[in-house]
Amino acid sequence: MADRRPNKKKTFVKKANEKQLRRERDANELKELATRVAAFAPKDASKFDDLPISKNTAIGLKQSHFTTLTDIQKVAIPSALKGRDILGAAKTGSGKTIAFLVPLLEILYRNQWTQYDGLGALVVSPTRELAIQIFDVLRKIGRAHSFSAGLVIGGKDVQVERDRISRLNILVCTPGRILQHMDQAAGFETGNLKMLVLDEADRILDMGFRKTIDAIVQHLPKERQTLLFSATQTQTVSDLARLSLSPKTAEYISAHEESTASTPSGLLQYYVISPLPEKLDTLFGFVKTHLKAKILVFASSSKQVRFLFETFKTLHPGIPLMHLHGRQKQAARIDVTDRFSESKNACLFCTDIAARGLDFPAIDWVVQLDAPEDADTYIHRVGRTARFESTGRSLLMLTLSESEGMLARLAAKKVPIEKITIKESKKRTIKTDLQALCFKSPEIKYLGQKAFVSYCRSVFIQKDREIFKFDDIPFEEYAQSLGLPGTPQIKFQTKNQAKQRKNASQSAVSDDDESGHDMKAKAEVRTKYDRMFERQNQNVLSNHYMNMIQDEKAGGEEDDDGFMAIKRHNHKLSDDSDSDSTDEKNLQEPGFKPVLPIGIEDGPVSRRQAKAALSKKAMLKHKSNPTKLLFDDDGNSHALYEFEQEEDFNKHGKAEDQKAEFLSKEEVRMQEIDVLDKEVARSKRKEAKRRQKERLERELAGENSESEEGVEEIEEEAPVQKDRGKRKKWFEEEGKTKRAKTQEMEIAQPTTLDDLESLTLRLMSANK
Repeated sequence: MADRRPNKKKTFVKKANEKQLRRERDANELKELATRVAAFAPKDASKFDDLPISKNTAIGLKQSHFTTLTDIQKVAIPSALKGRDILGAAKTGSGKTIAFLVPLLEILYRNQWTQYDGLGALVVSPTRELAIQIFDVLRKIGRAHSFSAGLVIGGKDVQVERDRISRLNILVCTPGRILQHMDQAAGFETGNLKMLVLDEADRILDMGFRKTIDAIVQHLPKERQTLLFSATQTQTVSDLARLSLSPKTAEYISAHEESTASTPSGLLQYYVISPLPEKLDTLFGFVKTHLKAKILVFASSSKQVRFLFETFKTLHPGIPLMHLHGRQKQAARIDVTDRFSESKNACLFCTDIAARGLDFPAIDWVVQLDAPEDADTYIHRVGRTARFESTGRSLLMLTLSESEGMLARLAAKKVPIEKITIKESKKRTIKTDLQALCFKSPEIKYLGQKAFVSYCRSVFIQKDREIFKFDDIPFEEYAQSLGLPGTPQIKFQTKNQAKQRKNASQSAVSDDDESGHDMKAKAEVRTKYDRMFERQNQNVLSNHYMNMIQDEKAGGEEDDDGFMAIKRHNHKLSDDSDSDSTDEKNLQEPGFKPVLPIGIEDGPVSRRQAKAALSKKAMLKHKSNPTKLLFDDDGNSHALYEFEQEEDFNKHGKAEDQKAEFLSKEEVRMQEIDVLDKEVARSKRKEAKRRQKERLERELAGENSESEEGVEEIEEEAPVQKDRGKRKKWFEEEGKTKRAKTQEMEIAQPTTLDDLESLTLRLMSANK
């Protein structure tokens, strides 16, 4: 009978031959692909099938329904396939993501990249939402490849990312998180990197990410391909040098350089002049008249977005409302973007976190409640609509002081925009409704106060003073439009405005003196509660508060000092240093009672208050001079030297000379402090010796140590024992503890059961 078992040797040889044939076929395909790329001209392509790309990439594009090339893709992809560095600029919604993802996949494919080669391509995005969107597109068009890809952004578990990051070939990330892994992940190697991609490069290369990008580039090899894409591209030599790019070798590509407009042709852009206190009324009327539209509303800060969302949600405009800002958790941000993308009719309040790169389908209107910081930000904001040759509309709300400067900046960027006026019939004031909400809900009132301060700060920190004029803000009217009972305090006002307010108050006082008004009425202080109670709005104030006002008017001036009156003690302290030392000594003496200066009738002052006043006055000598702070784009405070450039630093002298001068000053200061510290220590030792000597003299003189005064002195001066002040346990009683301390028994070690019974009886009788 013949043996029908397969021959293992023949099977092994057959598989080896198949692998060898497959490797040869792949090598021939790579050579043919390289030849096609070298001979390819950008004018020859109108569809993705015409490009010299691999079969795997072509399959992913076809299954993702990408067939026709856009203008930026026609020019950028062929140059990137040839290994050139690219600076790509194109209008928003023109397909820049595909323009750098296709070359990324092809470069790794032609280098036969595997999971053992480590990181091959790095894509950096300024926001988490944009990074998520890029990663989703990468998964779609790269589904036929065998590369491993990962998303590294903030808001996720760092340890989980650290364990997997060393095995990834492609990373889509945000700057801060990838730098954290470069510094901390032990197995994360970037020495073999082939391509670096910066999406929205103008935002990444600005002041906010400058130090982070410089640190990331230090971890990357110099021999790499770099692609920069944005709707408003930078060409400055300093930015290119930081990325190891040469302005001569880097190829600048602009798909719409000869276009008459920087925005999509299907976008209709309008602006309206609206006073700041009327902006919320205009926005609410706009939302009420566009209930069947998909609206994206931009505000300047996250606190304003929160306030808009909470108040409009309570007012029920009749359309689904959502909000998106940087202070939300990552899961909430992803949920909001998904729900808004799937919605047909909705209104999303957001900050500039959603201004760049995000592709929300079918947005009808982009409304900018607050003016953008510059024309580039305006272009990115309006680019959320009219994407991929579709249509859309935008509305920009400007105050009268902002209109001239902003329109000039937009005209310089080739932005066509028209002015419109809003019909009076479409307007609806919500000021009274907001006042009612703030009065009834402390949470909304708190959000309104934060929104007021954050808007003022956003205007204050802007660099373009021709557009953003902080002194022209109507603070009281704007606070009233938010429904607030008073104007919140602003700590970053300009010196001129503070001087104007001071002069205005002094002029008002002088006018009262000349007119002969009653001095007592002039001295009255109006609080925010007075302003709130004086309102005539019946919807806000209940009958209870109205009756309170009438009772106060009928009662006259007798009860003025009884309601919420604060009695303050004004104590005059001498400036003489000797008096300070004597007062401090007197405070330590028993029975000392501070005496008030003549003319003060507020009553006695406690020893603690007097000691606190003297200590505060003494500490003023060691308090340093006030320092000036500056705020960055995120509203964080910094010292002046942090913004100082290298040229300004060198004006003060060489670094070694400045260092030596600083050390010499500090040495002198420390010597003075040491002298003072030694004097204080010496005085304490003398005082301790004096007290010890007095105690010995009293003991020798035979004073009665059992007297009350002596006991007090000894208790104050004797060292604290370890057991003193020990609290009794909850289960202890005074009698039992004393008995336990006084009665002690010596008992032999029990050996039998009878011994244990007798010992038990003795203990029971002793505890009774």
